[in-house]
Amino acid sequence: MSDTTVLPQGAGYGVGKWIGLFFSAFMLIITAIQARYTAYSPKNSEEFTSASRSVKPGLIASGIVSAWTWAATLLQSSAVAYKFGISGPWWYGAGATVQVLLFAMLAAKLKLHAPYAHTWLEIVGARWGKTAHLVFMFFGFATNIIVSSMLILGGSATVTDLTGMSTLAACFLIPLGVAVYVVVGGMRSTLLCDYTHTTVLFAIILTFVFTVYATSEKIGSPKKMHELLAAASAAAPVPGNAHGSYITMRSKNGLIFGVINIIGNFATVFQDQAYWQRAIASRPATTVKAYLLGGLAWFAIPFTFATTLGLAAVALRGDPAMKVLTPADVSAGLPAAAAAAALLGKGGAAALLVLLFLAVTSACSAELIAVSSLLTYDVYKTYINPKATEEQILRVGHGAVAFYALVCGLAGLIFFYIGVSMGWLYTFMGVILGSAVVPIALCITWSKANKWGCIIGSIAGFAAGIIAWLVTTATLNNGVINVVTSGGDFEMLAGNLASIGVGAIIATVSSLIWPDDFDWETTRAINKPTPPPSELEEKSDRDSVKKQASVKESIAGDSYAGSEEADELDPVALNKAFKFATYSSVGLFVVLILIIPLPLFFSSHIYSVGGLSGWVAVGIAWTFISAISVVVYPLYESRHALTLMSKGIYKDLFTKGSGKFVETLAPASEA
Repeated sequence: MSDTTVLPQGAGYGVGKWIGLFFSAFMLIITAIQARYTAYSPKNSEEFTSASRSVKPGLIASGIVSAWTWAATLLQSSAVAYKFGISGPWWYGAGATVQVLLFAMLAAKLKLHAPYAHTWLEIVGARWGKTAHLVFMFFGFATNIIVSSMLILGGSATVTDLTGMSTLAACFLIPLGVAVYVVVGGMRSTLLCDYTHTTVLFAIILTFVFTVYATSEKIGSPKKMHELLAAASAAAPVPGNAHGSYITMRSKNGLIFGVINIIGNFATVFQDQAYWQRAIASRPATTVKAYLLGGLAWFAIPFTFATTLGLAAVALRGDPAMKVLTPADVSAGLPAAAAAAALLGKGGAAALLVLLFLAVTSACSAELIAVSSLLTYDVYKTYINPKATEEQILRVGHGAVAFYALVCGLAGLIFFYIGVSMGWLYTFMGVILGSAVVPIALCITWSKANKWGCIIGSIAGFAAGIIAWLVTTATLNNGVINVVTSGGDFEMLAGNLASIGVGAIIATVSSLIWPDDFDWETTRAINKPTPPPSELEEKSDRDSVKKQASVKESIAGDSYAGSEEADELDPVALNKAFKFATYSSVGLFVVLILIIPLPLFFSSHIYSVGGLSGWVAVGIAWTFISAISVVVYPLYESRHALTLMSKGIYKDLFTKGSGKFVETLAPASEA
């Protein structure tokens, strides 16, 4: 296979090993700096799993972008662009952005109703008991396994296609390399690694954008892209598109994919501990801001990347350097790799390989620490050792990271050998996960949510999704049910709609008929720290000097005074944040899913050269704004912490004094 690949096999192993080792070494350095020059140490379990709940919005937004940039973000978005034209990138980007935006509402309620929880399952268990905890634990772990499998499948398929590297080796090399630096650094250092990944991600994406639309001899401008896409439409019209064109939003199959995408991604955001983890790690006052910023910034990645390489793969059909893509190749997400290699040769293939590896490892790190938290707090501490010590919790957390890294590799390998591709799994995830979306959202946000209605709704929706999917497959394919026939658009659409619809209806209707009356005191008490006796005795003294606060500066840019926490957890302020999140996220949902795409769909408009140029210009502008938001802004908000850290390093290197961080008292205004 290596004889027909763009890059040598050693490139695949080299990227897998050396980039993994680089980030492991980088994490060791970061951890050492963090321990010496900041108030935080990853040897503390709270810091390891939740970064002491003190991270500022810019870094959280960067972490959200990184965690949400899967292999599918780059590969599947380009595949749908290759199949459906310009509608594919829009429906992929918008259909997976709105969930993060709407999650801002859940993040606000999390800080209001359970500010000290480690996982979303802790809230379910505290509110509804053991049965609900175990039922929703199934959905939580199923979500993590499916997301992780997609990461491994997409990453290994592309690495194998570009380099000829063994798929088996790729499946294990990716998660095991990530596990090393997650174990070393914990949540805060993982966020910093995410930031590094995100920075490189935007740099490489912009390189591809300007190559395709400005400098390439093969395309080089939106005008030439329009000409090539029009020729491709004439040669092979797209079924279901207006006039068979690639440059129209009128795409029946694109719209179907959009619906499937929206449903499936609700499940993988609302039920994935990786997103709750970032809400838990963020400061209460800025949680909503972080999720809105992260969601909007992320949209630019699939939209612009797929509008670039996905469309380039169509435009370059027939080019001598362009690989001929089979339906299996498209399902595996290979159009982007083929286009990159055709445009830039080995350089393009190498850039995409690095880009993909960073995306996969970054998202994989989020999954590893998320599952580690679930195994530590919802399995070990809940059912095995309720009186676990700090040291035991940290040890189990480290072991869980290593264990789940092996599970990721095995899951990816199993799906590979049974013939399930990343594209198939991506459209299937909503079938088995969608039923729990609304029940979980109701559990966190609505005091009247009925326990048994939500449990039964989740189980019934799961069954309904599977039945609808299989019945539709059999009906449309003369009774033939296999991986190929079950992966069709209508088959997956039926399963997705039945799953989320049945779960939502049963949970909502039962709660309206038999409402609970939950006061949230139980969930607010989860892991609530008890003030030491000395603090209780000195409470009156502290009240008189309330303007003094302990200043904790961290490498993550956190200036988080202890006295600020109570202010930021003020119910009035958090309810106000929830309302803002609701108006903002629902408004953006309406704009991205209804106001912009549907009129364009129903008008059957075919884009002119000017229209396509404008479409591309919007993508490029959005990408630059996103890069500023999640690359430059985190540095700006961390400027005081970076200055403090730099002074400490300078003291250690060039003066006789010690630069080690020492906690001091300062006026609250300075903090």
